[in-house]
Amino acid sequence: MCTWSSRCPSTLSTKTQAQLFRFRQDIVERNGLTMLFKEIKEKETIQDLSIQYQKFAEWLRIEVAATIYHLFLAEDNSPELFSQAKRIHSLIPYTIMKNVIRVANPAAVMSNILDIFLAQPFGARSLMQRIFSLTLHDGIRSFQRSIDALAVKIGDPVFVQKLKRFIEAEEHTKIAIREEATDEEIDIIVAILRSDLIEPPLVPDQIGRLYNAYVAFNNAVENVDEELKQGAELFSYLKQLMKLYIRQRDKAMMLHLIEEPVTLQLFRDLFTIFYEPLVRVYKSANVYNSVTDFADFIDDLIQVVERCREQDASADPNQTVQAFIDLCQRHEHNFYKFVHEVHTHDNGLFTQLMGWVEGILEFLRHGPKNGTLDINALFEGGVGSNIINKDKAIEEINQLIAWQEARKKWHHDKTRQKMAAEGHADLDMLPGAMSFKSSDFGLDQEDLEDMAYDDESESEAELEAEEDMDPIEAERRRRSRKQDRLRRNAGEPAKPAVSEVHQLKENFLIMLRMVLAE
Repeated sequence: MCTWSSRCPSTLSTKTQAQLFRFRQDIVERNGLTMLFKEIKEKETIQDLSIQYQKFAEWLRIEVAATIYHLFLAEDNSPELFSQAKRIHSLIPYTIMKNVIRVANPAAVMSNILDIFLAQPFGARSLMQRIFSLTLHDGIRSFQRSIDALAVKIGDPVFVQKLKRFIEAEEHTKIAIREEATDEEIDIIVAILRSDLIEPPLVPDQIGRLYNAYVAFNNAVENVDEELKQGAELFSYLKQLMKLYIRQRDKAMMLHLIEEPVTLQLFRDLFTIFYEPLVRVYKSANVYNSVTDFADFIDDLIQVVERCREQDASADPNQTVQAFIDLCQRHEHNFYKFVHEVHTHDNGLFTQLMGWVEGILEFLRHGPKNGTLDINALFEGGVGSNIINKDKAIEEINQLIAWQEARKKWHHDKTRQKMAAEGHADLDMLPGAMSFKSSDFGLDQEDLEDMAYDDESESEAELEAEEDMDPIEAERRRRSRKQDRLRRNAGEPAKPAVSEVHQLKENFLIMLRMVLAE
């Protein structure tokens, strides 16, 4: 299977990167979003746009193609996701939707479209419920097949039954067992299986088998030895089974939520919020043609993915990547035509939306229009009204300042040591990169670091990767992260206890509202 990163860096020329850098500067400094949509409104095709917007369209084409590639071809769950997408595509009545939009008046069309997806004829499930339940049922069945296979490997129905009953147990029971595992520093699996709160109880032979497996598992985690790993298989299967039961339970809860009548009412209420803008979009152009354009795009996408899956490893990686870029290029004019026609007749909808977004950017760059919040006035007001004790408050403030300075120095020294150990240096952003920095919007990076250092948190990607990892390797990583966290936090200055400063909270909120009010 080819990798997207092996192809994409060479896709953007130096000229394109320079134009993207200029576009980024416009977004940050010169109301670039308004300028972009003004040009879209005036120009009928992508080829008529200014060169920097053409290059932005080229970059966007590659990014969308990369997303499609990773969703339906490159990831471990891509075959399942692609199969679900095909089935959902086959369920959506594009022709009916197109005809409804074509013949109905603007006020009725949205209600009719809503009825197509949410109507429950003779009490049956709606189309939207069928689409969601189809996807969720596939996942539940897939998990059940894996659970059945693991149950055979575990070879003890009581172990399997107790884990399932824990997942289905009341929350207070789960909390009690988790607290017991934390207090005794044992794995949650051991705490569940030996607990009398979950029926049935284990007999002595089962307890012995469980503890032997747990000891073998810990030895396998701490020592890379194939013989130890074989002895730890039972506990590894139990941990895998626990994860599968949790995933299956989550999908079952989602399925139950979707089938609740109140969920359909919630969809209707949300739709009502956007009703007026959607009617204005419908009135703006021949929207019904876009339904066909979207259906054609999905048909083309399915053909491209199936062709690439058939070729698999035998295909040239560059050709595989280019196939997805060509897919987006074949349909980008339809998307642009839709946005252009809607924007041309939208009676200011896009202009208002862009004005709202750029108002936020303007606030970040220049602050509130009513000026900054006067902390000195806040302090003097608190002292004058006897809300705080002046001497005690000054003492606490000085302690906080000293702590913040010491914490900043500790973090700076730690960062330098880490970069020196890894041989890294500060890297400026490459010209043309479409990433943004906090300083682009008037936010000082050091101020953000003062509020919170987030480099200790575990990334979502790491946690997702561990979900499908061998339990022994996953446990090694978890313990390694825990040790790294303890080592990195060594020497961090402790925050002083304060109480007097907190008395200023109410006055602070009042002054903050005054500053933010327009």
